Amino acid sequence: MSLGPEDRAWVEAALGEPVRGARSVQSLWGGYGELLRVTTRSGRAAILKHIAPPPVRGRADRGHDRKLRSYRAEMAFYRHAAPRCRLDCRVPQPLALEEKPEGWRFLLEDLDAAGYGQRRGTLGQAELELCLGWLAALHGTFLGAVPEGLWKQGTYWHLATRPDELAAMPAGPLKDAAAEIDGRLRKARFRTTLHGDAKLENFCFGRGRVAAVDFQYAGAGVGVQDVAYLLASGANGDALEADPEPALQVYFRQLRRWLPEEVAAEVEAEWRELYVLAWADFYRFWAGWAPGPWARYRHAGRLLKALSTAL
Repeated sequence: MSLGPEDRAWVEAALGEPVRGARSVQSLWGGYGELLRVTTRSGRAAILKHIAPPPVRGRADRGHDRKLRSYRAEMAFYRHAAPRCRLDCRVPQPLALEEKPEGWRFLLEDLDAAGYGQRRGTLGQAELELCLGWLAALHGTFLGAVPEGLWKQGTYWHLATRPDELAAMPAGPLKDAAAEIDGRLRKARFRTTLHGDAKLENFCFGRGRVAAVDFQYAGAGVGVQDVAYLLASGANGDALEADPEPALQVYFRQLRRWLPEEVAAEVEAEWRELYVLAWADFYRFWAGWAPGPWARYRHAGRLLKALSTAL
């Protein structure tokens, strides 16, 4: 997808100057659109996320509907949540947003130009602490307050949107407990706004700081759902999952910065108890989406043992 005349005019109106050039950053999952970096005549850069969903023929497509809902949620995040995200949970600020029957357009601050141009493939200790600090700032900022338009239950794997993966799961205790796990997480006393897809690839690093992108699955949940997924997402996730306690200590220490002392203690007590359920909830999805890798997951036995205790 190149920068067509209509997109160019829209971007120029938002930025107040002519566009000098545009280049593709990446295509979006499933052919739903593209990310473009646009540069103005003065050298200013911005990111255009243009969503143009492919047509769907025949019977209803659950995955397609989920994707459309995700872009509406991301639009809501940039409208209602991004303005409240400070330096500690840095996100690209929206420059212009538009929803039309044929799709969505997001014109966003270019984080590379803002000093967040580094990406990581492995969660080293420094990167891990930065990401956990970012999540803690987001969760503390929005504790008890989920902005309008986000998912009622955040994360891209939550049970209500993944019946096909549930059906594909091998029989066993994790499948049997799926509804109870989901219910316990949804009924938590303390809920916040989750990133919803807090994998390492969605974090952009600068010198001693980090920002995050991709808020299609932002919505309500317990903070350790984001933490459990982050620990699983790096190339060294196996080691982090084997002993999550050091990461949890960092996360809760950072979370306490954002909450009154008495509230922080109660939140930590509840969310620590729910960590195993958050961990199991993600692997419930994974076991149906990728049954082969799940069968080889080295921590499956430990997860199931911990789950039986938690339930």
